[in-house]
Amino acid sequence: MDRRKFIQQSCSLCVAVGAGMVVGSLSSCSVLPTYKTSIANNKVTVPVALFTQGNFQLIQPKNLYYNIGLKKEADGTYTALLLKCTHADNQLTPAGNSGYKCTLHGSTFNMDGKVTAGPAERPLKKYTTEVISDQIIIHLS
Repeated sequence: MDRRKFIQQSCSLCVAVGAGMVVGSLSSCSVLPTYKTSIANNKVTVPVALFTQGNFQLIQPKNLYYNIGLKKEADGTYTALLLKCTHADNQLTPAGNSGYKCTLHGSTFNMDGKVTAGPAERPLKKYTTEVISDQIIIHLS
């Protein structure tokens, strides 16, 4: 086999395996609502209207490597968690109503950000939130 053909086949295999991993991770958490937004003055703004269909929203701030899990609590307040594993800084994936999972080493966290299985030992970073004029403000500092 010549070098060019080897590289093409290797790249095709990598793409196929990568696509399979993405589809596999999505199937475990069904289709999650993702809201893409930007950061202004170290704050992320999310419309309250996003929560008419459910009590969880995945927030994807532009220029922030990690997503934020935003959950509407029973009392009408909102909890925002940075979805960054506290063990190895890996992006966490939502695992349905049970919380979040790290695909790197298997750590799991509940919806409140507390560790439910290691190797992580520290809870997830929680951001302060407030509601102003039908907007949820997530304070990143």
